[in-house]
Amino acid sequence: MHSFIPPDRFFPYLTWTEIQQMPNKDNVVLLQPVGTIEQHGPHLPLVVDAAIATAVMGKATERLEPDIPAYVLPTLCYGKSNEHWHFPGTVTLSAHTLIATLMEVGESLYRAGFRKFALVNGHGGQPQIMEIVARDLHQRYEDFMVFPLFVWRVPNLPIDLLTSKEAELGIHAGDAETSVLLSILPDQVRMEQAATEYPQELPQSSVLSMEGQLPFAWTTRDLSQSGVLGDPTVATKEKGDRFLEALTTGWVQVIQDIYHFQQPKAWKKI
Repeated sequence: MHSFIPPDRFFPYLTWTEIQQMPNKDNVVLLQPVGTIEQHGPHLPLVVDAAIATAVMGKATERLEPDIPAYVLPTLCYGKSNEHWHFPGTVTLSAHTLIATLMEVGESLYRAGFRKFALVNGHGGQPQIMEIVARDLHQRYEDFMVFPLFVWRVPNLPIDLLTSKEAELGIHAGDAETSVLLSILPDQVRMEQAATEYPQELPQSSVLSMEGQLPFAWTTRDLSQSGVLGDPTVATKEKGDRFLEALTTGWVQVIQDIYHFQQPKAWKKI
């Protein structure tokens, strides 16, 4: 049941009495991986985002100092993936359902006495969901510290492994994701079916862009026939190992920082 997660860091393996008696629950770090079941082109399985978030949490908590209390919840594999729903196999929740689910998970943990809850998102199409949930949970429970995080957004990633074009436009099932899957789930990668396809018909000489400060709304089929946005043909396990190592190192630091974090309370000075 624990998949990539070390058994002693897997929250569901605890008993209710162990949770009741757990010391210093205010500072215990609870990590909720959130992925998707969505198409990733003809060469990658549907589970990419969930698998990467889970594997990184497993590697990071395995390396974490044992005196830092941190536990990983079961990965929420279903996410908001409606931009991919024209491709068979994609299973998507609505924004309303995903928000409600994460709110209720957070509220359950708060009732149990925990006060530090990190949403570890693995899907580029739902960071706004994480931000809404985090803000609403903290607004509802002012001593609840909630962190809307993205698994790839840690410092010192080896972006130099990617071409400049790939770093800018390879946002889905391209070199980076394929390389990491070759590292963590090599038997599920069909490299013989990998094909390069970058976003088509993007606006030229315009301040509007696919991603960034001034984006336009899109679904995947607007931009790609294969479902791929990038070049997976150049992916290698060696690159994946380097990305995974950087992600692991970054997340060890993130978890440590959450453990030491205290909520600012300027309002108490008024």
